[in-house]
Amino acid sequence: MLILLLQVGCYLLAGVGAAALLAILIALYKSKPYPLITRHKDEKFFLDTDTIKTIEFPSLDDSPTLELSVIVPAYNEEQRLPAMLDECMAYLAQKTEKQPDFSYEVIVVSDGSSDSTVSVALEYSKKYGANKFRVLELVENRGKGGAVRLGMLSARGRQLLFADADGATKFEDYEKLAEALASLAPEWRHDGIAIGSRAHLEDESIAKRSFFRTILMHGFHTLVWIFAVRSVRDTQCGFKLFTRATARKLFNSLHVERWAFDVELLYLAERLQLPMTEVAVRWTEIDGSKLSPFWSWLQMGIDLFMIWLRYMVGAWRIVASEKKKN
Repeated sequence: MLILLLQVGCYLLAGVGAAALLAILIALYKSKPYPLITRHKDEKFFLDTDTIKTIEFPSLDDSPTLELSVIVPAYNEEQRLPAMLDECMAYLAQKTEKQPDFSYEVIVVSDGSSDSTVSVALEYSKKYGANKFRVLELVENRGKGGAVRLGMLSARGRQLLFADADGATKFEDYEKLAEALASLAPEWRHDGIAIGSRAHLEDESIAKRSFFRTILMHGFHTLVWIFAVRSVRDTQCGFKLFTRATARKLFNSLHVERWAFDVELLYLAERLQLPMTEVAVRWTEIDGSKLSPFWSWLQMGIDLFMIWLRYMVGAWRIVASEKKKN
């Protein structure tokens, strides 16, 4: 009986292994070497709430016309978005008072939201004007990475910051990132990334998390180190600042549009040997996360392996590398 059970177990394992291998081969076969960046016609325009006219977004390939663009990806964030935007806009207004030559814009990217996210964001556009506040409404859900990418491709800044809609990171810590980025890249044509990091809070977070969530966290960090990024301790903090030159390289090469996009961005940056630095930021966990710890981290673990495999076998290629060769 025991031998029969062992045989059945072996057959099952072999079947699962064969199915997994087949799925990997199909995924590799279907992979396109360069990302196909699609944009619906309506996604190329924003509403000027003063004139009630639609105006075409500029392009990341254009020369910058202001200092900072803040990209806020938002999916069904009508509840959490106002607090984040109030803090963000208050800080930016205060900074402009102290530094009159400092200019900025905020772009909220609604990622196919089905709630009132767009209406909430448009109220801020009415209040501050479309020159400072714009809303990019995606007609379908692409994932956080896809939303951030289209926001970046529509931005005017010399520096481009993406900040999560939950407001978990203290927005005034942008100052720390800007200072760190300036030491890497004195101007926007140079490459550099300043990465908001919660690594200094790890011991405290472990004390608050359940044992299961702690195991998942360490497992994910291990997979990131094995398959993708080795020079950054916290790849997932939603507070990263790029020079315009770096944003052009990375967001035109990004394939992953869902939660693991941060890892691919930093993997690409390591491959391209772009200057990066981690900066400790203040961070507070905010209720309302869309992530389910186990299933989301399992999916991200699979994504990490597939990112590594696709680049290793050449199924995915880096746009910036090819441009450099040519």
